[in-house]
Amino acid sequence: MPNAAAQSLPEPTPDELALAEKLAQARDVLAAEVHKLIVGQDEVIEQLLLAIFCRGHCLMVGVPGLAKTALVNTLGKALNLKFARIQFTPDLMPSDITGTDIIQEDSATGRRQTEFLPGPVFHNLVLADEINRTPPKTQAALLESMQEHRVTVGSKTYKLPEPFFVLATQNPIEQEGTYPLPEAQLDRFMFLVKVGYPSREEEITVMRRTTSAYDAKVSPVFTGQELLGLQEIVRKVPVADHVYSFAVDLVRTTRVSEGYCAPEVKRWLDWGAGPRASQYLLLGAKARALLHGRFHATIEDIVAIAKPVIRHRLVLNFAAESEGLTTDTIIERVLESTLAAQPK
Repeated sequence: MPNAAAQSLPEPTPDELALAEKLAQARDVLAAEVHKLIVGQDEVIEQLLLAIFCRGHCLMVGVPGLAKTALVNTLGKALNLKFARIQFTPDLMPSDITGTDIIQEDSATGRRQTEFLPGPVFHNLVLADEINRTPPKTQAALLESMQEHRVTVGSKTYKLPEPFFVLATQNPIEQEGTYPLPEAQLDRFMFLVKVGYPSREEEITVMRRTTSAYDAKVSPVFTGQELLGLQEIVRKVPVADHVYSFAVDLVRTTRVSEGYCAPEVKRWLDWGAGPRASQYLLLGAKARALLHGRFHATIEDIVAIAKPVIRHRLVLNFAAESEGLTTDTIIERVLESTLAAQPK
């Protein structure tokens, strides 16, 4: 039983509680540091932070010019992480990401030997820019690193630095010449984050900053070691039975094969969300609770992150597409029915 496993977790130590309290207090400090360079995008920033504290990866979808690259770079500075950007193109090779063996000659002995030259994936925070513009073979090289946190070149395996995160981007407009990620690969991303246009006031602020001599320095809020400690604390946040039940009911209600799925699911979906969605809902809820100064996760935390966790795990059928529906619309309907079914 998942709840039994949760109840057997050790109680957090005073040091861990102090670190968790620091995270809650540092939330505003983190946001302030990021907002030195990034205007608005509060919801996007919170979702990226949640994924990082859960050891998850994010896929960011937004039109060009919305500062996705600048946001990831700034976040890396605020979290004191080594940052690398990989621009995905049709001719990008797997070795351009992971690294490759090169032949070196020993000047003393004259003997030749191979030496591993690490690729850009050997950073803490990796931005995979326009990941759908490279063929599946190259996509898979990055996705293997995401899953295993290691790289195999030849007969040798190399561990990636910890903490390690991949934040990938996609352009939702131009699809010609792209290689869309299959559902199985999409499932490895904890969140699909939608990056929208700024408000009128925010856009004016962007104009003022980018057309003047404005320059701001971002200061680190955490060390890498503290971030690793916070990731451990997230998993120790207690969860009540009814929160487990709500999360699993929400995910199972999206599956056409389930007898109690919502009517709109049978009408508009071919496939629903898998078990990873349930796991990420719980982890994300725990991290959100800490960010908001609580040491227990609630149903409200699950509801708050349901869309970014589930939206890329649903497969719409022709009827839904012909009616112009989105996965977000269906998630809203499923949330309503799942909330209504909760005991009063």
